[in-house]
Order: sequence, then structure tokens, then C-alpha cells
Amino acid sequence: MAETKTSLWHEFSKGLIKENPVLRLVLGCCSTLALSTAASNSIGMGVATTFVLVCSNAVISALRNVIPNKVRIPCYIVIIAGFVSVVQMLIEAFSPGLKDTLGIYLPLIVVNCIILGRAEGFANKNKVLPSIMDGLGMGCGFTLTLLLMGTIREILGSGTFFGLQVLPSMYPGIIIFLLPPGGFFVFGILMAITNYITERRGGKPVLEMNCSSCPMSGCCGHIEEKQAAHAPAQVSAQSAVENKFIREPAEKEKAGER
Repeated sequence: MAETKTSLWHEFSKGLIKENPVLRLVLGCCSTLALSTAASNSIGMGVATTFVLVCSNAVISALRNVIPNKVRIPCYIVIIAGFVSVVQMLIEAFSPGLKDTLGIYLPLIVVNCIILGRAEGFANKNKVLPSIMDGLGMGCGFTLTLLLMGTIREILGSGTFFGLQVLPSMYPGIIIFLLPPGGFFVFGILMAITNYITERRGGKPVLEMNCSSCPMSGCCGHIEEKQAAHAPAQVSAQSAVENKFIREPAEKEKAGER
């Protein structure tokens, strides 16, 4: 029982820092950079994405033995799109202002890399309860990152926090923090801080953007698949070079001697 509780807590807590979907897995960056200009936008987008993450993870995990492997990705997208439609209708009914603020990024939750990545990387390999905790932890990590970025950009960019003036009214605001360059700057700083914290805790910082640097590499089979796919190509390329520059000249030389 204690082991189950520890495992469930691990599935939840890993999404906060160790496998934070934005700062460690570098997923969902489009909506993060676009909507983190204000703290209120961050909360709305984070809650909507968390709801879809938890529900889609639960359904995909429950149906993992029923969905054929060859059509799993289209099936995942259909499931995710269903929950996104539910969220979209709820927000339109109860908070039309938030719907206008989130704009096109609300229906685009369907193609958010975080949701499809967790469905493919975790939910289709694990039971329902761990998948729910994984979705909840990833959603909380995504929301906290959005909120932190939104807070920094809103305060420095316009001197407000959730629309309330927190800096002196004479503060002109650093407009670049409300523009894409400011978003990339804050994103880079937070990623560097997360790498530092992870390294201090004995983890592996993100030095290169490839599969081997991914914090999920231990549970993902794509690395082995890529290595297996690249190995024959490397061997064939090596054989072609040997044929052209070693074997063929040697055969020609032998033919000339005869």
C-alpha cells in the first residue's frame, strides 16, 4: 500500500520539475510563449489543458488493450478532440471572455504535444490510476510554468498582476516582455534555472535537444528504434564506400595485371 502511494506521488510530482513538460521536455512551447503575456491567460489555458490531459490519459489507459496498435495515434487524437470540444463548450457557456482571450489556442489543445506525448509515452503503457496522476502532475507543471512566465512578463511588461496595478503608475513598462523576444528571454532564463536545480539534485541537465537528452529516455522505446533503424543505413553506407574506394580499384588493378 505504501509502495502504491509512493509510486502515485512519484507519477504526480515528476511533472512539476524533474520532467516538467515545458522546461524539461520542451513541449507545448507555442501556446506557452503566446499566452504567457498575462497571468490570467496562463491560469485559463493551464486549467483547460490539465482537464484534457487527465481525461484523455484515463480513457487511453483504459482502452490501451483494445485500440489496435496501427491506428493508435488517430484514435488518441479522436479521444483528445472529444475532450477539447467539451472544454471549449464549457468555457464558451460560462466564460466567453476567456474564450476570446485564448482564441485559436483553445481548439489547438488537440495538437498540443504535451497531451499526445503523454498518451503515447505513458498512458498506453500504464494503468488508469497512474495515468491520471501523470496527467494531473504534467498539467500542474504546465500551469505553474505558464503562471510563472505570465507573472514575470505581465509585471515587467505592464506593471500589473492579474490586471491590478502593482508597480507605481509612473512605471512605463518594458514592452519587449509582452512581445515574442521577451517570451523567449524569460523562457530561456527559467529553463536555465530548472537545469541548475535538476543538476543540483543529481539529475541530468538538458544540454542538447535530442532523444538521448530527454528525461523520458529511460521509459521511451524510440531511441532503440532509431538506433536500430540507423544501424543498417550506417552499415550500407560503409559498404558502399569500401566498394568504391577499396574493392573496385583492387579488382581493376588485378584485371590490368592479367
